[in-house]
Amino acid sequence: MTPTDSPAAAGRQANLDVLERAFAAASRADADEQLQYYCDDAVLEVVFASPPLCFEGREQLSELLTRAYDLNHLVLTIDEVVPCADPDQLVVEFHAQGRVHETGHEFDKQYIGRFWFRDGRIARQREFAITR
Repeated sequence: MTPTDSPAAAGRQANLDVLERAFAAASRADADEQLQYYCDDAVLEVVFASPPLCFEGREQLSELLTRAYDLNHLVLTIDEVVPCADPDQLVVEFHAQGRVHETGHEFDKQYIGRFWFRDGRIARQREFAITR
């Protein structure tokens, strides 16, 4: 068995597939579909917000995503994936290109995100964003 066909590699790939589907739903502004890829008790931390933000559970995440998609259109793109020793964790560099609905202002944000997975869904997401 090679490192690329090990059970750990298969688990990492399955988790990356979940993340890609969640990002695709986000890019369609479909919060309900996106949340299908998150655990009911998932946590999203936005570290560089002032003050740092933490959203816990499906209800808080739904409110956050619905509000975000009401205000903005965005497309999320994964740029690089850094596998962790634990196959249920990934570090991902990604970016969001978007537009604010009300003003038409365009934005481009770079992110580094750490994702934890449980039972084939995202259990925790920690984001570090840099706005350009």
